[in-house]
Amino acid sequence: MKRFSLEYILNVVGELFSDEVSIAISDKKHYLYYRPSKRVNLKIKTGDPIKKGTITDKALSTQKKVSEYIDRDVIGVPYDGQAVPLFDKNGELIGCITAIYPTVTHGKSVITVKTSDGWVPIPFPKVLYIEAKERKTYVYSKRSSGTHKFPLQELEYILPNDSFIRCHRSYIVNVNQIVDIFPDTHSTFILVLTDGSQIPVSQSYSSYFRKLLSF
Repeated sequence: MKRFSLEYILNVVGELFSDEVSIAISDKKHYLYYRPSKRVNLKIKTGDPIKKGTITDKALSTQKKVSEYIDRDVIGVPYDGQAVPLFDKNGELIGCITAIYPTVTHGKSVITVKTSDGWVPIPFPKVLYIEAKERKTYVYSKRSSGTHKFPLQELEYILPNDSFIRCHRSYIVNVNQIVDIFPDTHSTFILVLTDGSQIPVSQSYSSYFRKLLSF
C-alpha cells in the first residue's frame, strides 16, 4: 500500500468535519498541525507553543477530555471546543487533538449600534448586513444604521450562524434578507437584499457560501 504523508492524512481527516470546525493537533508543548475553518480561526501556526488557559492546555493538564467555552481574554478570540489527550501504547501522554467551534450566542437577540444621537438596539432578524470600512464596523438595517465597537471578525463569532454568513473579508450578510443571487466574474456572486443593497461574495468565500445555501 502506498504510504501517505502525515499532513495529507490529517487534511483528509479534516474533511470529515464541518467547514465550521477548526482542527488542531499538538504534542505536549507545541502545535503540530492546524486547519482553520471559515467561521473560526485562532491563527495557530505549526510550532507555536500551547498557550496557558486554552482548551488544549486544559486537556493536557488534566489528561482528560475537555469540552467548554474559552473566553476571548485567553487568546483574543472566543470559541467553544473539545480537546482529547493522546496517549502512547504505554499510557504516556504524548499530545492532544482539539476541535474548535464558533461560539454559540446565548441570551442575545439584538446588536446595539452607536448612532449620532446615542445607541440603537437592532434585533438580529432586522439586520441587513455588516460592513468593515475605514477601520470601523457598520451595521445596517432598513430603519437605522450605526457603528459597533467590535471588529467584523469578533462579531462573526457571536452572531447566530444559522442567519449570518461571512461572504467577503469586509461583509457579513443576514441570509434571511437575501432576495436574489446573481453570478459575477471569476466564480463570485452579487447578493441583492430586501432594501436593494448589493453585497459581493468574494471568490475565497464563494464555495463555502454555496455549500451553506445549498446551490
